[in-house]
Formats: sequence, structure tokens, C-alpha cells
Amino acid sequence: MSPEHEDHRRMRTIALEEHLMPADVAAAAGLDPATLLGTADALDDAGEGRLRSMDAAGIDVQVLSALAHGVQELGPDQALELSRDLNDRMAAAVAAHPSRFRAFTTLPMCDPQASAAELRRGIEELGFVGAMIHGQTHGVFLDDPSAAPVLATAERLGVPVYLHPAPPPPAVRAAYFSGLDPAVAGMLATAGWGWHAECGLHVLRMVVGGVFERFPGLQVIVGHMGENLPFSLARADERLTPLATGLSATVADTVLQHVQVTTCGYTTNPPLLCALMVFGADRILFSVDYPFSDNSQAAAFLRDAPLSPADKHKIAHGNAEQILRLP
Repeated sequence: MSPEHEDHRRMRTIALEEHLMPADVAAAAGLDPATLLGTADALDDAGEGRLRSMDAAGIDVQVLSALAHGVQELGPDQALELSRDLNDRMAAAVAAHPSRFRAFTTLPMCDPQASAAELRRGIEELGFVGAMIHGQTHGVFLDDPSAAPVLATAERLGVPVYLHPAPPPPAVRAAYFSGLDPAVAGMLATAGWGWHAECGLHVLRMVVGGVFERFPGLQVIVGHMGENLPFSLARADERLTPLATGLSATVADTVLQHVQVTTCGYTTNPPLLCALMVFGADRILFSVDYPFSDNSQAAAFLRDAPLSPADKHKIAHGNAEQILRLP
């Protein structure tokens, strides 16, 4: 039955940015409980509570990912130990519910060689579908030559890198977010604005830094309706392309060839329509940002969005099945 005629209530739905963080690992990584916004119990649950929420919303599959920027910035030995622990726990969750969960590999990015090895283990041994990297690590972005082992491994294995935002480095935090109420500053620096701007900047750094020239098969996924890229890509292209030497395509074309975006955390039509006009339905994927966003609200948003049935099916599951090579 074609998507145009299939009942939308039976539309398969795969959610790509859905977080898991066991409480003991969060504590070991120094994760501030205040940043969890009351979600610690849900983050620690890889079983029945999570599945009930998925069922209530009609979400068939979650791709699990650890909330692991704090792990990335630990010392190499501890970062590797906690990354392997997180990956083993996510693998156990997938094994317990193989039709409901998949997972992205957590990487100890302070040690790129160890990260490349852990990515291989995640894909080849644990059956994961890609990697999630949380922004810069100690101020080092993915265009830095030190990241090459990880990007080369992702390209060779044919799996995407999900680039998640991260809190700003101390110098940026001091320059942009000082002088405000601490709670307001913390939110402005992260989900309230800052980390979306930084993640979009990170992608543009990768483009003008030649990452996709060096790794032409690499695919990157970003959340939050494109981390401001759909709205500003034409302007960035106009200003950067004449200056960025050594690129085989324009800045905009490079982004549109190598980046896919998810709906994570966004449930209003204007940013969706902007992303649709710039990236097209073939490069947009459904996400919730569970447990920081509500499964049912996100699913209802997609169900009621002003999209054709065919585009809804691409966004709900078809694009994810293709890039993550899901059955």
C-alpha cells in the first residue's frame, strides 16, 4: 500500500535523538543534576517506562544516545571506561527490546584513536547505527586534524555522525553569558539559544575546513530543525563560498550533500517549513529529544504537519531506514 493511501495512524515512526543516561554514569561524569530539568529518572530508564511513553505516542523505534559531553571531556582513561560502559548498557537495552531500540555509539573524543576503535566496536560488535558526538571537546572542533581517525572510521563503516550541541567552552561562556542570572545564563548558553548557534557554526567550520573534501562519503546529522542552518544557509553561502578555497562545491551545496536534519525538540510549523524548503523532505528525519521533549506532542506535530503523506513517511521512517540501514 502506498504512503498516500496508508492510514497515517499506522505510519511507522523512528525517533533519532532519544537520550539515555544511567544515574551512576551521570554522577561519575560530573553531570550537573540541574541541567537534567527533572528528567533523571526517565534518562535512567531503558525499559518499561520508556516503552509505555513510546507506545502512547505511536513511536515504534528509538535510537538511543548517551548524554555524554561530560564523558568526552574527561581524561582519556576515564572517558574510554565510561564510554565503553555506556555502550555496553545501550547494547543490553537493544538486545532486550530489539524491535524497539537502536543506538548511537558514545565516543571518548578526548582520545580520537580510542574513539575510532570504540566506534568500530560499536558498529561491528554491538550492532549500533552510527556515532553521536557532542560538539567540541575542550574547544576542539571536528575540522581539527586530530578528529581524522574518527571521521575516517565513520566514512569507512558507512555510518553517520550525529553532531549534538554541547555547552560552550569556559572562555565563550564568560564572554557571552556572564552578568546574567545563573539559571538564565545556563539556558541561554545551551538549549535556549547558544548551543544551536554553535552546532550550526560547527557544521560550517567542517565545510570551510575541508572535512567533506577529505571524507567525501561522510554524512552528518544535526538536530533541532537544522541548528539554525536552514534559515541562514543562503547568507552563509553568499559570504563564505567566495573565500573558502579548495572546495569542490559551494558551501550550501556541500551542506546539502552531507548534512541531514532532525525535528528534535521543535514542534511548530515555521521552522519545519523552512527546513523543508532548504533541505527537502529527503533530508529531514523525525526526532523527539526524549525525555527533554514530550513523545506525544512531537508525534502529534508530525501527524498534523502540513506535509504530503509521502513526505510524512519519509520524515517519520523512510529516511532513517535509509541512512541508518534499518530493516
